[in-house]
Amino acid sequence: MCEDSTADGVPGARRPTASADRSVLRELGVCLTGAVAGLGAYGGGVYLLDPDGEALELAVFTGLPPQFAGPWRRIRVDAPVGVAEAVRERQLVWVGDTQEMARRYPRTALIMPYRLAFACVPLECDGRVYGALFVNWAGSRPRLLGADERDRLRAAASVLGRVLAHAADAGRPVRPAVEPLVLPGPANGPDRTPEHSALARLPEGVCVLGVDGRVTLATPAAAALLGAAADRLVGRALWQVLPWLDDPVYEERYRAAAMSRQPTAFTVLRPPDRWLCFQLYPDLSGITVRITESGPEPERHRLPEGRGAPRAPARLDGYYHVLHLVGALARATGVRDIVRLVADELLPVFGASRAVLLAVEADGRLRVVGAHGYRPGVLERIDRPPAGAETPGTLTLSTGVPLFLEERQEILRRYPLHATLAPGSAWAVLPLLTPQRGVGACVLSYDRPHRFGPEERATLTALADLIAQALSRARQYDTASGLARDLQDALLPHRLPRIPGLETAVRYLPAAEGLAVGGDFYDLIALGHHRVAAVVGDIQGHNATAAALMGQIRTAVRAHASGGADPRRVLALTNRLLTALDTELLASAAYVRLDPRRHRALLASAGHPHPLLRHADGRVEALDAPGGMLLGIDPKAAYPHTRLALPAGATLALYTDGLTDLPGTDPDHALTALARRLSGAGEPDAPLDEIADALLQDHPVGTDDTTLLLLRPTEPVPE
Repeated sequence: MCEDSTADGVPGARRPTASADRSVLRELGVCLTGAVAGLGAYGGGVYLLDPDGEALELAVFTGLPPQFAGPWRRIRVDAPVGVAEAVRERQLVWVGDTQEMARRYPRTALIMPYRLAFACVPLECDGRVYGALFVNWAGSRPRLLGADERDRLRAAASVLGRVLAHAADAGRPVRPAVEPLVLPGPANGPDRTPEHSALARLPEGVCVLGVDGRVTLATPAAAALLGAAADRLVGRALWQVLPWLDDPVYEERYRAAAMSRQPTAFTVLRPPDRWLCFQLYPDLSGITVRITESGPEPERHRLPEGRGAPRAPARLDGYYHVLHLVGALARATGVRDIVRLVADELLPVFGASRAVLLAVEADGRLRVVGAHGYRPGVLERIDRPPAGAETPGTLTLSTGVPLFLEERQEILRRYPLHATLAPGSAWAVLPLLTPQRGVGACVLSYDRPHRFGPEERATLTALADLIAQALSRARQYDTASGLARDLQDALLPHRLPRIPGLETAVRYLPAAEGLAVGGDFYDLIALGHHRVAAVVGDIQGHNATAAALMGQIRTAVRAHASGGADPRRVLALTNRLLTALDTELLASAAYVRLDPRRHRALLASAGHPHPLLRHADGRVEALDAPGGMLLGIDPKAAYPHTRLALPAGATLALYTDGLTDLPGTDPDHALTALARRLSGAGEPDAPLDEIADALLQDHPVGTDDTTLLLLRPTEPVPE
C-alpha cells in the first residue's frame, strides 16, 4: 500500500490526542469501515498530514494486522509511495496488481510482494488537503477499477475531508494518537460466536486466527496435533506458544495470507519426527487454519539438519541478500559493480545459474555489457542484434513488460537461436526502465524448469527497476570516469625522462571514489649542467576546476625551474600565480633540485608531507625541512630551502598524503609506519621499481589519490 518509512520517514514525536480528537478519530473510523465494506474491500486506513505538511501519519485503520502499522506509521509526502503520490498530485491512485505495484513502487513491492490491489485518494475540502484514504482489496479482484468504485471512493474521501475540515474550523484540528486507532474488520464482531461453536465440534484440527493473528479458537484435535492445551493457544499467536513455529517463515506466511486474502499452505516438522500441514484460509474476519498430519515436503524445501522447519521461501531465505543488494546498488559506481552484484546477490537468492546484462547503445541496439556463468565467446551471437530484430531483450524493452519463460520447450519454440547459447530451462527477462528511458535488459537463466509465482515476479520486477537506475548511473559514471582518466593522463607526464646518474620510479594510484581527477601531480625536469628538478604536489579537490589548476601549477613550476630559479623562488612564484588566480582551492608541494653527480640537493616545501630519505643500510629518516604555508593563501609567503647531502646508495622518497592519511590512523603513527615499510621494502640495492611495488603492495585504495616518486643517484660519491 505504501513505502517503507524507515527510508523516507521524517523524525518527530506526536503529542497525545485529546478526547475531542479521539471522538473525531472514531467518527473517521466509522466512515472508513463503511467505505471498506461498501467497496467489497477487506481493509483500509486514513493518513493525516502533519502540521508542517511534510509527512503523513497513520491515524486509523481497519481489517489489517496490527503489525501493519509499524513500518508504515509515518511517510514523507515526497516519498515514491502511493498514498504520498495521491496527496502530492491531488488525484486518485490505483494499483491493480503486484506487477503494476512493482513497476510504479518497486521498494514497496520488495517489502510487500503480496497479491493485492489498492487505491489511495486525497482527503480534500475547499481546496485544502488534510490527508489521504487508502483501501486494500484481495488480489483475486478484477484488475481494473470500475467507474462506480471510483465514485464510491471519491464520495468516501469527500465525507472524511468534510469531517476533518469541520474539526479544523472549530479550532481543534485532528492529530493521530500516539498509536493508530485499530478498528475491527467489516465482518468481525460478536456474531462469530455461533460459528465458533460449530467449529469447535469439528473432529479435524482447526484453529481460527483473528485479524491480529491471535488464536480465537482451537479444536481439541488441533490442540492434540500441536501438542499444547487449547487454553494455552487461545489469545496468543501460534508462533509465540510453540517454539518450533517461532520462525519468520511462518509469520511471513500468515502475513501473506492476511494481506493478499489468498489461501496458502506449508509443511512443518513438529519435533522429533511428526510432519504437520498448515492450510490457511483468510476472509474478512481473520484466518481459518486447517492442520493435518503430512509427509515431509520435498528435500529442496527443508532447512539444514538441526532446524525443525522447512526452508524459507526465496524472499525470506535471501532477505539479507536482497537488503544488501538494494543498498549496494545505490552505492555502485560502475557497470562492473552492477554485474558483480547481480552475480553475487541476485542469482543465489532466486536460484538462477546465469545472468546477462544488456545496455541500450546510442543507435538503439542492445550490447552485452556484462555476464556471469557463460563460456567465453558464447554471447557474441546475441551481442548488438540488427535493428528491428526480435530478441527477448528487445521485446521486453519495447513493451516494458517482464518476460517469464518457465520451460525449455517454450524457450525453444519462441527463441531457438538464443536457446542454444546455454542449457537453460527457464528464463526471466527483465526490462531495465527509468522514468526517462529504457536503459537495457537483464536476463536470468535457470538450469531447471522454474515456476515464477506472483510474489517472485513482483520482487524481480521491483529489483529490475533498481538495477535500471543503478545501471543508468553507472554508465554515466563510466563515461565521465573515462573522460576524467584521459584528462588526468594528459595532465601528468606520460613517462619520466631518463637522467644520467639518476634512477627514478613513480607510482600513481587514483582515488577509489569520485572521478579521481585533479588531485595529485608530479614532474621530473631536466635542468642541464647535470642537474634535475623533481616536484610532487596535491591540489585540494577532485573536479574539473582542480584539474585545470593542476595543469597551471605544473606548467608554472616547469617554467620557473627551467628559467634557473632555485627551489625557494620556484615555490614563491608559483604561490603568487595561484593567489592571483583568485581561486578558493589550495595546493601543497615538495620541490627538490638535485645534482646527482655531487650527491647534493636543495629542498623546499609548501605545507607538504615530509620527504623520506632511506640510507643504504635501510635506515629511514624524515627530512624536517622548515618549508612554508600552503600555496594560494598569502602572495608574500616565503619558502626557504634546505641543503641536503645524499649519501651513496641513498633513496629520496617524495609522496602525497594519500600514502599516510588513512581513516582512523594518527598522522604521526602513519608516518612512522610508512618509514618502517620503506625500510623493509626490498634489498638496499634493489631496483627502485621493485621498492615502489613493495611499498604499495598492501596499501589500501582510499578516497584520495596516492603518488610516490623515488630518486636515487647512481654516480659514485666524489672524493
